[in-house]
Amino acid sequence: MNLSLLSKKMIMFISIAALLIIAGGVAIYRSLDALYFAFGVILTSSLNIFKVFLLERAVKKTTSLEIPDAGKNYIRIQYLLRYLLTGIVLLAAGLVSVYVDPPFINVWGAAAGIFTLQISLIIVRSMKLEEVE
Repeated sequence: MNLSLLSKKMIMFISIAALLIIAGGVAIYRSLDALYFAFGVILTSSLNIFKVFLLERAVKKTTSLEIPDAGKNYIRIQYLLRYLLTGIVLLAAGLVSVYVDPPFINVWGAAAGIFTLQISLIIVRSMKLEEVE
């Protein structure tokens, strides 16, 4: 799939934000728990990258539809699908941290990794505004 420049930038900034969060986790934990924290961040950051692919595909498909109402419904379904995936991944991280001994995914790392999409969006928006001005 050919990605737009905006999607490529978002994926790059998701990866950078994940690395910075992992570095912060290593500085805070300073033990093997930092590895579990990193696994949580990697899990949810990978989900965020997948969500960028899904969003790119949804936008391309919606722009090619001829009926406007069909496009609205498709975008709504895709929106719900992305949130459902996020909930499933967070639930899985929580269940692994409770029921698996030792827990190989830290739920706090998974929660921190969720914010990489929003961080990348803020950075890309600020870059976009600077390019226009």
